[in-house]
Amino acid sequence: MTGTLNCVVVAVDGSDESMNALKWAIDNVTLRSAEDGGSFVVLHVQSPPSIAVGINPGSIPFGGPSLEVPAFAAAVAAHQKRITDAIIKHALEITTQNNVDVKTHIVVGDPKDKICEVVDEMHADLLVMGNRAFGPIKRMFLGSVSKYCSNHASCPVVIVKDPAEEHLPADAGAQIFTTWTENWMKFVKKW
Repeated sequence: MTGTLNCVVVAVDGSDESMNALKWAIDNVTLRSAEDGGSFVVLHVQSPPSIAVGINPGSIPFGGPSLEVPAFAAAVAAHQKRITDAIIKHALEITTQNNVDVKTHIVVGDPKDKICEVVDEMHADLLVMGNRAFGPIKRMFLGSVSKYCSNHASCPVVIVKDPAEEHLPADAGAQIFTTWTENWMKFVKKW
């Protein structure tokens, strides 16, 4: 049986959640045959080296010389390539085990923006991605790539949640803060 979808993009970042999303897509999405143009695309967005390191070397304030360390930048880029290669290798092992042919696509940039750009450029019929189980505080600072993509992608988005994921109560942030405060106070009293 063939489906009506030509292009399904599955975003992977190496997390268990993204690999579960890939498995879900393989098990649940039916594409047109490869001869008719159907394809699964495994997409990985690699962070730019300056974001990965958490620094952005540039000129020293007040007209100082430019601070660029080519060897450092090359080492960071090589490390990111090894990580990307490992992520793609893991994804390809999953697809090979399930006898599914996929294309891989790697881009560099902010995951939220790049995923939406690639989906638009490929005229994808569906985007599948995992949902990282960030708590309310972490989500507040980091945001949610899956939520952003569900609001900005030019195609339908399926967000695959981990069935074993524990759902936090609505007041989980307050509970975490209270517990942290209590533990901090105990520590201060002992010290």
